[in-house]
Amino acid sequence: MTNYLSDINSLHSQLNLLGSIEVGITVLDRNFHVLAWNQFMENNSGILPSAIEGKSIFSFFPEIDKDWFTIKTEPVFNLKSPAFIIWEQRPYLFKFDTSRPITSASDFMYQNVTLFPLKSAAGEVEQICLVVYDVTDEALNKKGIQALNEQLEQISRIDGLTGVYNRRYWEETFAQEQKRILRSGSNGSVIILDIDHFKKVNDNHGHPAGDYIIKTLANVIKQTVRETDICGRYGGEEFVVLLPDTDSDSAQFVAERIRAGCEDLLPNYEGSEIPFTVSLGLADFSKQYPDHMAWLEKADQALYIAKNNGRNQLRVYQKPPTNES
Repeated sequence: MTNYLSDINSLHSQLNLLGSIEVGITVLDRNFHVLAWNQFMENNSGILPSAIEGKSIFSFFPEIDKDWFTIKTEPVFNLKSPAFIIWEQRPYLFKFDTSRPITSASDFMYQNVTLFPLKSAAGEVEQICLVVYDVTDEALNKKGIQALNEQLEQISRIDGLTGVYNRRYWEETFAQEQKRILRSGSNGSVIILDIDHFKKVNDNHGHPAGDYIIKTLANVIKQTVRETDICGRYGGEEFVVLLPDTDSDSAQFVAERIRAGCEDLLPNYEGSEIPFTVSLGLADFSKQYPDHMAWLEKADQALYIAKNNGRNQLRVYQKPPTNES
């Protein structure tokens, strides 16, 4: 017992020397009672050493999951090897306020924690030392970079005018989906559509009005299709919609809703009413198509027929008969 108290007193002396450093240091025994609590821990928790020492860490910090923490410390006690808690896995062990509440973008301190075994003279581990590092700036910087990268990635995918996928990303997704459908043997349909006589809209009302009509069409499409359907602006006033796991009959229903939705609208741009209609071509999937672009070409052929036959209508590509029995 005397040696144990001597060890603790010696540890306290060492902690006094470490009191001014900018890391948290606390020592726990096997029952998770606090044996030491340095100045960093006191300053950030508001808990005096005299109030917490000898008491369970869990009674002061209920945010620490006891079962999880017990498992986390087992190799430190039993295998005498350090363990680590990083903020990417768990933002903090102790819920401290950020050290710069006014200027920080976080309302808590992100922490990395190292758990060291403290061996006795006999080589046994009856206490562990927790070293708590304030990594708030590092974490926020990394999260900021990740958010910026996600934003840039999103921008690279999205058409700025309409909010649907741009042509490049839609084609990449279409190619992947065509391969998936080919492997799985499931259904799929693609629709291509554009605004009838769109040049007249620009000529009569100006390009800003034309952009407004393009955005109006994009909204009709987004309100009509499912979340799993993949919409893209293919160029100018032309749009494409990929409907995974959808046969021709179901896809025709969607396409007709888009057509009727546009016909029923009477958009008003700066006091001018600008009615518009769309023509649509549809092709369902066939394993006969060598690639995704061949599939899209069939829908485009159907669109050409729709426009040549009076516009404001849907046409479905008719596959030629095969010799398969």
